[in-house]
Amino acid sequence: MRVTMPGNSSDSKTQAPIPRGATSSLVDDHQSSASDISAFVAKARALAPKRSGSNGRLVFALDATMSRQPTWDMACRLQADMFREAGNIGGLDVRLVYFRGLNECRASPWISDTGQLARLMSRIHVEGGHTQIGRVLGETRREAVKEGVRALVFVGDAMEENLDDLCARAGELGLLKVPCFMFQEGGDPVAENAFREIARLSGGAWCRFDPGAAAQLRELLRAVAAYAAGGREALARLSQTERGASALLTQLR
Repeated sequence: MRVTMPGNSSDSKTQAPIPRGATSSLVDDHQSSASDISAFVAKARALAPKRSGSNGRLVFALDATMSRQPTWDMACRLQADMFREAGNIGGLDVRLVYFRGLNECRASPWISDTGQLARLMSRIHVEGGHTQIGRVLGETRREAVKEGVRALVFVGDAMEENLDDLCARAGELGLLKVPCFMFQEGGDPVAENAFREIARLSGGAWCRFDPGAAAQLRELLRAVAAYAAGGREALARLSQTERGASALLTQLR
């Protein structure tokens, strides 16, 4: 089922963003020089595996521009399922990242409490603006180099950036073994092409879900939570009972 989503509205101003301190504003990455890239690759190769007994770390990113309103409301309700699945496996810490408006991209601290994340998300409201997927990928890379990240999940319906730049950042996440799970609402072909490439280059997976399809998105989020908390083995176990997990497992490298 395909539904035509309303376009972004520059007139749509909403409530104030999350209070200062709850999230931090992200800055744009500078262009990488040859020495920067060499240093980055060396650091990526030196990264130690996630220590046993620690929670899995998942960056949960959302497009909060105006066309995302239906999915944003769904995500606020469904993220609890993602945490519950991780709790059954061994725990999950989530860093919520969202973008909206003219140039706003914010990230929360690492959160392991379902209620705290739900409260943060309930304070965020959509605003008209363009996509900032590159900043999401850059934030994920920084966290992966700093302390380790198991996966990135992104939920969106559009891509309005330079695809080559996004692919370069996705490739860097692939070197760090941070797969990007790109969940696309609707059937925009430009977004599909970009999301598929980001998933491929990072070693992740792409899936489309119908607008307003809560059950589909719930399955996908549960599957990523299983992977982030327990790795490929946990995702394989979940794939025996849920189609969403099976669809992701077949794409992972």
